[in-house]
Amino acid sequence: MSATWLYEDGIGEARAALVAGGRIIRARIEPDDAGPRVGAVLAGVLTEAGRHPRVTLATGDAVMLNTLLPGISTGRPLLVEIVRERLQEGRRVKLPRAVVAAAGATPGAGPSLWDRISASGVPVRRLLAHEPDALEAAGWSEVLEEAVSGDIAFPGGVLRTALTPAMTLFDVDGDGPADALALAAASAVAAAIIRHGIGGSIGVDFPTVSTRAARMAIDAAVDAAMAAGDAGAFERTAVNGFGFLQIIRPRPRASLPESLAAHPDAAAARAALRRLEREPPPGPATRPVPTGVARWLRDVRPDWVADLNRRTGNSAPITDMGG
Repeated sequence: MSATWLYEDGIGEARAALVAGGRIIRARIEPDDAGPRVGAVLAGVLTEAGRHPRVTLATGDAVMLNTLLPGISTGRPLLVEIVRERLQEGRRVKLPRAVVAAAGATPGAGPSLWDRISASGVPVRRLLAHEPDALEAAGWSEVLEEAVSGDIAFPGGVLRTALTPAMTLFDVDGDGPADALALAAASAVAAAIIRHGIGGSIGVDFPTVSTRAARMAIDAAVDAAMAAGDAGAFERTAVNGFGFLQIIRPRPRASLPESLAAHPDAAAARAALRRLEREPPPGPATRPVPTGVARWLRDVRPDWVADLNRRTGNSAPITDMGG
């Protein structure tokens, strides 16, 4: 089955979806304020040493160093490479992580979402706002709703997803025999992990199944689905007697659910601007949006509205529709 990346250079974000067979296999969003990207080589100054060394970049952003060579004291200029982007876990912000750049490294921004998908070897199609909405046709809104609500349907059941500081959790909910439900959920979990770009520690609470053979079948189904979806490197435990399995994957950046949960008003604003940008000309006389979106655009990112006006040629006011 051939696949294509669909890409949009949106207002406030870049967005992309890997689509095969008319459905989204991977969905990615890169907000314009995500901070330094993985692979960026940046100049900074060591501002904290000791067990938790910290570098302040020329931009003013702070990053944590994974390791610090002996003998380097505070105030020392350093060239660092970003290995994990900024993450937000509830109210806690985890600074980007970096390592001291290799000798001879050239400063520069890390690969953007466009750069990464262009280098994937899969065809890329750049979408324009005046064209038919290919992202929506593939289920873009449904994927975003999965990410925001945490509810992911699959044949016979639903995955209930929860973000915690320790891990992303999937709880399998559904009717019917536990063995069949758990086996169907195994493939659904793997597909959700890949679709939403979930990394780090992942816990899955399957129904308690009847036999060791049934637990081994779930293990095998997870492995097969992760391999089929080209999930990359991961480790996992076996399903234990209580139905719990843990998966560990690299976590270089926030998953789609984490990104949308970190700043929900900003995410809602970007989604509203996508809709408004696609209004056919001459466009509406007013552009109503929910209260939180209107406030965010007015107080935090009026430049997004200016970008919308420039793209559409319509300077109709953004109005508060309530809600």
